[in-house]
Amino acid sequence: MSDTNLLLKRLQAFEFLRGLDPDVLLQLAESSTWKVFAPDAVVFWEGDVESSLFYLQYGSLKIVKSSQDGRAQVLRFISAGEVFNEVGVLAKKPNPATAIALEESGIWLIPRQTLEAVILAHPQMALQIIENMADKIINLVTLAADLSLKTVEARFSKLLLDQPEGGVIERRRWMNQTELSAHLGTVPDVLSRVIRELTKAGLIEMDKHQIRILDRDELIKRAMLQDK
Repeated sequence: MSDTNLLLKRLQAFEFLRGLDPDVLLQLAESSTWKVFAPDAVVFWEGDVESSLFYLQYGSLKIVKSSQDGRAQVLRFISAGEVFNEVGVLAKKPNPATAIALEESGIWLIPRQTLEAVILAHPQMALQIIENMADKIINLVTLAADLSLKTVEARFSKLLLDQPEGGVIERRRWMNQTELSAHLGTVPDVLSRVIRELTKAGLIEMDKHQIRILDRDELIKRAMLQDK
């Protein structure tokens, strides 16, 4: 799973690396470090200054912001194929949140030193990375607005609707009500009640392996969306 040639193929598909010479991509691949994290392992802590760009080859992570009294808000989930920690690489600032493996996860660490050399030679790469960061900032603003202005039912409905099209959401082993409620800014008991109500209303069907959307139009209304 840690084949450098495999990483090279992935790098060739990254939008922000598009147009770079093969030799440059090979340099990035060969300078990278491969690490495997067990379930519940911390990839990096909030407050750490992490000097690598991360590429999640397989597995799943959660990004968590914790308060002094021990409460935790899951800011987002990271799936295989995603790049993260742009803040640590470009801004050289402490991480604003903690990254935790939800299942065994294989991650490539692309060092800042190599990235900086490539960015200096190819400034358009920095613009693409900044655009990727901007998208994540927009998502955080949306999350903050949802937590302040929407009910748990609306937030959960929106979470389901944001999943890939098809009306069926595959549940990973870690996708339990504890993790989902932490992401939605609530507690498992409240989320359980919402799921029961949506199921009873015939909007969704849920088992250990899948969540199926049965009435998308009504779920859009419950999510308090104008359109979807």
